[in-house]
Amino acid sequence: MRKIVSNTASRKLGLLRHLAASHSRFLASTPVLDLLSTMPSANPSAPALSLDTINPKVLKCEYAVRGEIVTLAQRLQQELLAKPGSHPFDEILYCNIGNPQSLSQPPITFFREVLALCDHPAILDKSETQGLFSADAIERAWQILDQIPGRATGAYSHSQGIKGLRDTIAAGIEARDGFPADPNDIFLTDGASPAVHMMMQLLIRSEKDGILCPIPQYPLYSASIALHGGTLVPYYLDEATGWGLEVSELKKQLDSAKSKGITVRALVVINPGNPTGQVLAEENQRGIVEFCKKECLVLLADEVYQENVYVPEKTFHSFKKISRSMGYGEKDISLVSFQSVSKGYHGECGKRGGYMEVTGFSPDVREQMYKVASVNLCSNISGQILASLVMCPPKVGDESYESYCAEKDGILTSLARRAKALEDAFNNLEGVSCNKAEGAMYLFPCIHLPQKAVKAAEALKTAPDAFYCHHLLNATGIVVVPGSGFGQVPGTWHFRCTILPQEDKIPAIVSRLTDFHKGFMDEFRD
Repeated sequence: MRKIVSNTASRKLGLLRHLAASHSRFLASTPVLDLLSTMPSANPSAPALSLDTINPKVLKCEYAVRGEIVTLAQRLQQELLAKPGSHPFDEILYCNIGNPQSLSQPPITFFREVLALCDHPAILDKSETQGLFSADAIERAWQILDQIPGRATGAYSHSQGIKGLRDTIAAGIEARDGFPADPNDIFLTDGASPAVHMMMQLLIRSEKDGILCPIPQYPLYSASIALHGGTLVPYYLDEATGWGLEVSELKKQLDSAKSKGITVRALVVINPGNPTGQVLAEENQRGIVEFCKKECLVLLADEVYQENVYVPEKTFHSFKKISRSMGYGEKDISLVSFQSVSKGYHGECGKRGGYMEVTGFSPDVREQMYKVASVNLCSNISGQILASLVMCPPKVGDESYESYCAEKDGILTSLARRAKALEDAFNNLEGVSCNKAEGAMYLFPCIHLPQKAVKAAEALKTAPDAFYCHHLLNATGIVVVPGSGFGQVPGTWHFRCTILPQEDKIPAIVSRLTDFHKGFMDEFRD
């Protein structure tokens, strides 16, 4: 019966379309429109979009940093607000994400002064401004506004970013590396994440294209590869050697991918590491550059934590500096370097500023990059300004120089102390081992869970490290991210913890964590 109705409806609709095409006067007539509106749909009760009809690439994409445990933490926070004392803790301590200012890290005064003046240039000529703002902030604001068409931070800019700001950033890169930088190689973006997405769009043609990514990795990479339909080719960092990156492991995974018919297009390196906190040695970096050159891979260098180095024996070196010091130029290696204003000592996550420097690409490919950037019109102007300030902060002799240095050094030395305190705390827990945080903002301790806990997690169809993190949150209010959200060697369990809570809260975190862990291990002891 259903088929007969469907065929009848189909014939009626065909007749109406014929009438509308042959006699245009009928198209606007009420009877025809009324009849069209009464035609039955294939399934009138079906929603326009469902999990069955949504893009499967979206379903495949995961982002653990803001996943299930964070959702639970936000619910618990609401319960604490509605009913104080309803849980065995009085606040939620978010150690799940590198979001410094949300945990009371103050912004850098000079940066905010310049941003305020650029956003409201009418106050630059007022006499009161001289008393409220430093002279070099006023001067820098004038310089920046002169580079912005119409002096309007509310207007669109060039799709790669304001040329004068790219000039400033290029000069900052030259000063950092000791090698020339071209402002035309710089694409200003809303943080580093859109730049990563842009490169994945350009690199990935199908699921047969692979991207070598570290495991553990920052979930942005697995998520963006999934969204763009590619294949993540994992290479494992060596936890036993402080999360070392072995070129032999890169070669092994590359050959394995090739044997499966996957064309590997690029290598992602995160330095300093996220979530692992290691800082690569120069010799190691040279081996990586040589590998990419030999295998004709694009080197995607995530360098957003370049200011966050906490051990005197390690120094950050950009991959561009390393490759140029090896004598490799534009024609030898394709390199993309990512930088962000969200991390470092400034922690301006909400301003969404960042850039990528692209070198070693042909003019026709660069034209396609510009086209993709143009689709998004431009990145936000405040973020662009901030990126230029981060790469060209106050210098010796500037009025703000001493206060700027005091703020920067105060934040970084405090982060180093917090990293050491949490590292020691983790290593004092039964069954937990934690490598040193040489850089970045995270620790990634390994936890050896009792079999009883593993089986309890399996019964709930959850990963054992997620099981542990749920228990930790419910008992203490401390939010950390399970290692399974970042990838790990099968059979091992970890969690990522930021070093960002205020320094005066660290002892309480250590105390809560220590008490919880002892109770957890006793409860699930084999």
